[in-house]
Amino acid sequence: MGQNSFCITAPTGTTTYTTNDGQRYPSIADEHRKFSKHVAAWPTSCFVLLSSLCAPITLASRTGVCSQVDALYPQNSKNAEAWTEFGKLIETNAFKSLAIDKLRGLIKIPSETYDSMPPPGQDPRWETLGQVHDYLAEAFPLIHKTFSLTKVNTYGLLYEWMGTDSSLKPYILAAHQDVVPVNPKTVDSWTHLPYSGIFDGTNIWGRGASDDKAGLTAIMLTLETLLGKGWAPARTVVLVFGFDEEAGGVHGARSLEKALEETYGRDVFAFIVDEGGGFKDVYGTVFATPGVAEKGAFDVKVDVTSPGGHSSVPPAHTTIGYLAALITEYERNPFPVELVRGSVPHDTLLCYASYGETIPRGLKHAIVKSTHSDKALRKVDELFVLPDPWYSSLVGTTQAIDIIQGGVKANALPKSAYAIINHQINTASSIKETSARDVHTITSLAHSFNLSLNAFGEDIIAPSAYSSAAKGYIELSIAFPREIDPAPRTPTSGEGSEPWEFLSGTTKATYNAHRGITGNNNVIVSPGMSTGNTDTKHYWNLTRHIFRYNHQNSINGGDIASGVHTVNENIPLDHYLEIIRFYTTLIINADEAVL
Repeated sequence: MGQNSFCITAPTGTTTYTTNDGQRYPSIADEHRKFSKHVAAWPTSCFVLLSSLCAPITLASRTGVCSQVDALYPQNSKNAEAWTEFGKLIETNAFKSLAIDKLRGLIKIPSETYDSMPPPGQDPRWETLGQVHDYLAEAFPLIHKTFSLTKVNTYGLLYEWMGTDSSLKPYILAAHQDVVPVNPKTVDSWTHLPYSGIFDGTNIWGRGASDDKAGLTAIMLTLETLLGKGWAPARTVVLVFGFDEEAGGVHGARSLEKALEETYGRDVFAFIVDEGGGFKDVYGTVFATPGVAEKGAFDVKVDVTSPGGHSSVPPAHTTIGYLAALITEYERNPFPVELVRGSVPHDTLLCYASYGETIPRGLKHAIVKSTHSDKALRKVDELFVLPDPWYSSLVGTTQAIDIIQGGVKANALPKSAYAIINHQINTASSIKETSARDVHTITSLAHSFNLSLNAFGEDIIAPSAYSSAAKGYIELSIAFPREIDPAPRTPTSGEGSEPWEFLSGTTKATYNAHRGITGNNNVIVSPGMSTGNTDTKHYWNLTRHIFRYNHQNSINGGDIASGVHTVNENIPLDHYLEIIRFYTTLIINADEAVL
């Protein structure tokens, strides 16, 4: 069967339809919809039997997921000319030098944020953000001359570039100004100092190079360049730059959302694009996975208190001993990891099965069957999810003991000790379910130690002379006021999926243009999600269409860009330039899209 055809496998045989443009099945989804009501009634076996010939087609049609759109390029002459000219500019040495300098300058500002920081004005560590503001004003003068700028809660940045057509919904481009702190003890492990912003001829180094200063700089440089060339939007562009994303966005994004809702109202933005997913090679095919959902987040503090005393007369268990046992109990009882049908991770695997050129046959068949068979769903867990630590973390609720504190002197029994457990909650669960399981995990152990237990304000094991007075007590509480349930899912099919199709087409056009190629399926766009959260967790009221995606190239770099949240953070220049190209294509395409 040639590449200019696609097939539908039915109990009575095979029917072949030929495309008009030489593309494979996904490019003619409209023609195929005529047959969808018949396909839906066919048994799954008919799709599996000839999977070697038709799997990229039949699985997509059978499941209703992973349909593809064509690459989306600007069409009207003004936009097409601006986009083409910008594309040529990106390839010049002069623009590359400019882009490097803009990012290096931002990296050199150590805009670190920490957990539990008080509001701006109450902690001098916020003041580095003032340096970020001064730098942006100097580095991007046309933006600061043309856009309106509102500073929200001192350091949140809200830029607005009013479009010429007020009937078009505005959209938001988001990023964050802050970075995770650099542990002073690790500085000697960095190839280049963390705030040096060194460019070594290939990579740009420093804390924030990838998370998220490349994204912020790419947005600003794109708009500054378009302004310099006289381009102006029909659709209003809004920029929101939080300042404590790495600490949950409690002071930044939360305040920005309130300001936006007061000005614009609820559900009035066409879409939001923030940091997030990228593209990589999976099973011989390049997949882009914009984040369309987000796990919940919940930090639990486990406090243990006991009488204390002199260490020369120790009890069987010190407070730290109790805490160590509790931590061990948690780690012995991880949350179950089970793929859920209809979840984003499941839909991503359906895309892998539809288009992955080298996906193993057994896994492919299990994924196909998992759309209706629980046994097959568990087989996918066995073959793919559980062996992959990253995907297991994506699918399940995670628990990580990240902070521990206790004791002040070697010969004094500690009166108190605590640990903090970070949870990323799977999209089928909730804070309520997660906290209930935390309590259940340690209740029996607390009984065995004769310790009372209070969990989130409720006595689980009530204090008594038998339990609390002589031994001590355990308390579970919310560690930081930033807990959040899993996010609503962005529509990716059916009614309301136009923004998803717009982003998919823009992604394909960017990928093609950066490589000088043509075609519609050089990159397959699939629903995706990351293991963590972004500032968008505060923006749910603004739109149903939230995309955590800034076109990061991870083809050779794994799932997480080099050094993010650890030593030696860096970004290759070519990857950074492609992010700029992505925002250029997105901004210009948004003027023409029906959203």
